[in-house]
Amino acid sequence: MKKINPKVFKAYDIRGIYPSEIDAEFAFKLGQAFAEMIKAELKQDKVEITVGQDMRLSSPKLTKKLIAGIKEQGADVFDIGLVSTPTFYYAVAKYGLDAGIQVSASHNPGEYNGFKMVRKNAIPISGDTGIKEISEAVIKGGFPKVENQGSIKKLKGVVEEHVKFALEYVDLDKVKPFKVVIDTANAMGGPMFEELLKHLPCELLKLNFKLDGNFPAHEADPLKDENNKQLQQKVLAEKADLGIALDGDADRIFFVTNEGITVEPAIIRGILSQIFLRDNPGAKICYDIRPGKITIDMIEEAGGVPVVTRVGHSFIKEKAREVDAIFAGESSGHFFLKMPFGIFEAPMIMALKILQELSETGKTFAEYVKPLYRYHHSGEINFEVDDKDAVLQKLKEKYQDNLKYDFDGLSFEWPDWWFNVRPSNTENKIRLNLEAVSEDIMVKRTKEVKGLIS
Repeated sequence: MKKINPKVFKAYDIRGIYPSEIDAEFAFKLGQAFAEMIKAELKQDKVEITVGQDMRLSSPKLTKKLIAGIKEQGADVFDIGLVSTPTFYYAVAKYGLDAGIQVSASHNPGEYNGFKMVRKNAIPISGDTGIKEISEAVIKGGFPKVENQGSIKKLKGVVEEHVKFALEYVDLDKVKPFKVVIDTANAMGGPMFEELLKHLPCELLKLNFKLDGNFPAHEADPLKDENNKQLQQKVLAEKADLGIALDGDADRIFFVTNEGITVEPAIIRGILSQIFLRDNPGAKICYDIRPGKITIDMIEEAGGVPVVTRVGHSFIKEKAREVDAIFAGESSGHFFLKMPFGIFEAPMIMALKILQELSETGKTFAEYVKPLYRYHHSGEINFEVDDKDAVLQKLKEKYQDNLKYDFDGLSFEWPDWWFNVRPSNTENKIRLNLEAVSEDIMVKRTKEVKGLIS
């Protein structure tokens, strides 16, 4: 076996370029390592592992070998086929299976592929909770021989069942016949949202719904607003009520107003927080440490309890389970809901809640969000640095009196501005997110902090 680059084992998943970093042999070894880990954790020889895949050109080959590796160690495979990551999570949790692997590289370009891994109830396996051990096992190899191989069972109709579940969270009689443009970037949001919209009184205008692992329209990352231009233009041209964009594996969702503006995820997070708090008064809601103060405002205004977390979907889910939060949201467009069988991304439910909210208020989307733009955000700014620790120490010394949080980087706060700086897990980079009560203050303070970092 060729030498494995340990850098493919990330903080939240496994990701690399195919076939130079991740190939079929790697997938086979991963299947073996994963099966052995789950068997050891559960102290049983027979375990049931779900496997799903996205539409990347390399996914069928990798999935085939991954399944073979899992079977080789005696574990049974439940193959759910071509699905979004939220549908994969749903299948693992709803069917009570022991663990699962989704073959996907999320929003990365087409030459990448990777693996997202979860335990029972779709609890993510991260660098802190198993990826390190898996990496060591894959690199070492030499797995024990098992007398009886596992079986494969193909599960069909999972997408339809997932949609049916999501529809339980909306009152269809209250949803108006909106015109909705959805851009799935030729990726996994297409099958899921096409099935969902069949059940709504809305008119669906499809953008880039044809599955294509080459991503011919644009990069499948709506966090970069340049990737939303086609959607924004279509919303305006069609006089649509709103637009929806999804990333490559459809676990992140973004919304565009009727005026063609992408709504900041922190605002969407605040809106959803208030919606879920109506049925769960006084509940806890998690949000990541990056600035997005509107979320905290809206949680508190609705009588909820805001709980700050580290950045990263696995960390947010972990904290949400720990504090029993009903809802959680990350600044990058991940929105998580506590459901009867787990807490994980639920983009269809989020879309349904926004549609019902707009229907009941009678406001346009632009009218609804306009009062919520209370703060001005720098956007995430990345800096290449020689010494991440030295930069953090310099900022700590400069702003020591205003240090609010000393985890996941450093967070500082003043009455009229605040910022977070985080070191990258894998690169010599520092990430800055700064927010202020006015644009002038935001620009001035961003320039000040940038000068200190660089």
